[in-house]
Amino acid sequence: MTSNHVGKGIAEFVGTFFLTLTIFLTAVIGLAGSNAPIAIGVTLMVMIYALGHISGAHFNPAVSIGLFVKGDCSKEELPYYLVAQLLAGVLAFFVGSELVLDGVTVPDIIAADFSSAITVVSAEALWTFALMFVIINVATEQSGNQFYGAAIGLTVMAGAFTLGNISLGSFNPAVTTMLTVSGKMAVADVWMHIVPQLAGAVGAVFVHKYMMMSGTTD
Repeated sequence: MTSNHVGKGIAEFVGTFFLTLTIFLTAVIGLAGSNAPIAIGVTLMVMIYALGHISGAHFNPAVSIGLFVKGDCSKEELPYYLVAQLLAGVLAFFVGSELVLDGVTVPDIIAADFSSAITVVSAEALWTFALMFVIINVATEQSGNQFYGAAIGLTVMAGAFTLGNISLGSFNPAVTTMLTVSGKMAVADVWMHIVPQLAGAVGAVFVHKYMMMSGTTD
């Protein structure tokens, strides 16, 4: 059983690493310009298709916690998922800055200046809710759905295009970790991401449960 958990943790690490590395290079550094959301959404999509059969392809601590609340992620699995995802976010920054870009330092990255906490919190909560709601309905509730990876990737892409200029479009505590380590986000602002991300994910679980219960009543 532990070996199985380790395998899932490795899958989560690899998928989260490439997702956060893509976000760092395309969005934080700006190598893809206005096309960054496309690169991010496509990377997430292909990693979901590649690794979904191993770990479920959460690549996001908020998603793992939401699925734990739903009952689709066990308490034994959860620590492997969370540790792998957060470590991947940190390592993505160091690999991207030190190896890919040959020494981009934190002072070279301009920290985001959030003008309104309520707009950031609202953006992160709403789109993390949307992401979690899509994941539940296309990946965990539809057996044999071959388009779940595209649906999830396109949700993140849409969120990045829509809200990237408001909140940085994280919707993911592992991405927020990378943004903080890189200096793009101040430590004092982290709560504006983590709290609404977790609330949005858990909220989506309960809305889904209520929707399904209401749909089965006569």
